[in-house]
Order: sequence, then C-alpha cells, then structure tokens
Amino acid sequence: MASSAVLAGRTIADLVRNVLVVALMVAVGFAVGFHIHNGVVPFFGSVLLVLLFGYSMAWIFAAVGLIVGDPESAQAAAFPVLAPLVFASSAFVPLTSMPGWLQGFARNQPVSVTVEASRALVLGGAVAAEVTKALLWMAGIILVFAPLAVRRYRRAV
Repeated sequence: MASSAVLAGRTIADLVRNVLVVALMVAVGFAVGFHIHNGVVPFFGSVLLVLLFGYSMAWIFAAVGLIVGDPESAQAAAFPVLAPLVFASSAFVPLTSMPGWLQGFARNQPVSVTVEASRALVLGGAVAAEVTKALLWMAGIILVFAPLAVRRYRRAV
C-alpha cells in the first residue's frame, strides 16, 4: 500500500467529519433565521470552499502530528499554529479595527482570505478575486504539507 494512502484516508475522514459539522452548523443557522442572500449556488460554493479549507488544514495537522509523534504533543503543537491564524483574522472583527501593524498579516493569511471569499459568495461582493486567493492558499498548503506529511509517515513506519 502506498504511504500516501493512509494519510489521504485520514484527511478524507476528517473531511467527512467536517461535512457533518458544517451541515449541522448550516441547519442551526437556518433554524435561528439565516437567509441566503446571494443565491443557492454561491451559498453551496461557500460551503465547499470552507470544506476545502478544512481539508487543507488537515494536511498541516497531519504533518504536525507526525513531526511531534504523539497525540498530546500534536494537540499542544497545533495551538501556536492555529491561534494566530484564527484570532488575527477577519473571522471575528473587521480588519480595519485591528492595529495597523497587524492588518497586513491579517488581510493576507489563509483564514481571513477564506472568510472574505465565503462572505463574498454568501452576501455578494467581489467574488472572483477573493475565491481565487483562497483557492491559491489552499492549493499551496496542500502542495507543501501533503508531501511533508507523507515523507514523515514513511520515516515513521
């Protein structure tokens, strides 16, 4: 069996779990009054974009887990990777409310780019540029971290 098969299976399993989580979040959103503003197709495009982002992040954390070696260390090592991306993003606050020195990073990192692309799809706006940037980030992440994770897995077995 190819070394990549185990990791691909694991990241696809993460994707399936994320599909269930996103479906639950969408159901709750509609239950509390969310309405699709820009059409059904862009809405589902946004959902697919978020799922693809989760899939790309799974490759980062697969590599991190293989580098540190055990589940407890992997969980601890994930926080310094994920915290700056989430909390220094446009997911929770507008970029303009951040200090000037932080805005450049926040505007151009993968979480903000994905959030802005998803918002553009759901609410309307400049979709093409935002979605292109998000897809480029995701492709770059997978192109870097999938081979790294596979290489680390080969050394581990």
